[in-house]
Amino acid sequence: MDSIWIQGGRRLNGEIPISGAKNAALTLMPCALLTQEKLTLTNLPRLADVDTFSHLLNQLGVSTSVAGVKKGEFGRRMTLQADEIVSTTAPYDMVRKMRASVLVLGPMLARMGEAIVSLPGGCAIGDRPIDLHLKALECMGAEIEIAAGYVKASAPKGRLKGGDFSFPVVSVGATENAVMAAVLCKGRTQLFNAAREPEIVDLCNLLVAMGAKIAGIGSSHLIIDGVDALGGTTYEVMPDRIEAGSYACAAGMTGGSIDLIGARPDDMRATLNALAQAGLMVEFHDRGIKVSADGKLKPLALSTSPFPGFATDMQAQFMAMLALAEGDSFLEETIFENRYMHVPELRRMGAEVDIHGRSAIVKGVEGLTGANVMATDLRASMSLVLAGLAAQGETEVLRVYHLDRGYERLEEKLSAVGASIERRSQG
Repeated sequence: MDSIWIQGGRRLNGEIPISGAKNAALTLMPCALLTQEKLTLTNLPRLADVDTFSHLLNQLGVSTSVAGVKKGEFGRRMTLQADEIVSTTAPYDMVRKMRASVLVLGPMLARMGEAIVSLPGGCAIGDRPIDLHLKALECMGAEIEIAAGYVKASAPKGRLKGGDFSFPVVSVGATENAVMAAVLCKGRTQLFNAAREPEIVDLCNLLVAMGAKIAGIGSSHLIIDGVDALGGTTYEVMPDRIEAGSYACAAGMTGGSIDLIGARPDDMRATLNALAQAGLMVEFHDRGIKVSADGKLKPLALSTSPFPGFATDMQAQFMAMLALAEGDSFLEETIFENRYMHVPELRRMGAEVDIHGRSAIVKGVEGLTGANVMATDLRASMSLVLAGLAAQGETEVLRVYHLDRGYERLEEKLSAVGASIERRSQG
């Protein structure tokens, strides 16, 4: 099993190209199920989750082909085509590996009139039921049955009909599934209190490029008029706002300056505001965003919330950074109930963090020290890498397969800005 080794204490300076967004890619790929024509996605990140999703789509009948990538380039170009769906079942052995696999439910049901999808897996960061996915589909006429760990969904007369649904709480995944199902409905669907994340905007923009009729994009009220068929298109995956925010924290923790090439400020306002409040300098330019640190970090009070609020996917990275702030910081996790699993590992490196339910008090320390630590989920693993970059001495991060799910060629990108970091195989 691989691990990441880091010799900390180096100031990071230079440019890091921001890859295509993992969370967008995994939402755009199942759109191939909605048409017989070719869908080509560019700037698709090379990640374990993308490969896993490709394998799942292959089992359903989607052909995938990847164009060659030149040495040193990031991202890739993938063409997907589902001219014939050969199976409407997404099996447990595939879905258990990644929660996003449940996103085949809406498009498969919309096109084929039926879908059987295993209840999902993914990071162990808390209970994430899919009841809102199912209720939204039921408002479009779907008949749902859960048996033996599988969701069995069908559309009477073979096609969903439009309907109105108001999400009782904001749900990104449920909004995505509902939108993909609604574009082929017979009639109009209205979604109220829909999630507004940039990745959902990306999804809607792709669907419109394929011929869908969607109004209210970027708002919490989506109006979707179903069409009889969608076509193919070529579409560029948006840049990864979480990756960009993670590397911005690396600049803050090491007292460095990093240009985040390709990052989009409008996608990450809450993160950028928090960085500025922590004492970092944030500059916008025509190629992206520059984040620089000069002097002590300032403590913050942050609470995670749906977009446009502070993203839960940035909480762990900010906790690592605020461990070095001058004073006490307060963090509140409102999205997932079990997203502080990185805390014991950060403590091993000298961080002082007290947990009280969903709240955390981070008491700033003078410095961190290297240690052997173990990743528990994707964003937690990045927080440990960040801590290792700033720590004195050597840090080994175990279970780096979590990192491979969401950060494209992390060691290469960090090495290019001055980090002493390498991947080692454990036999």
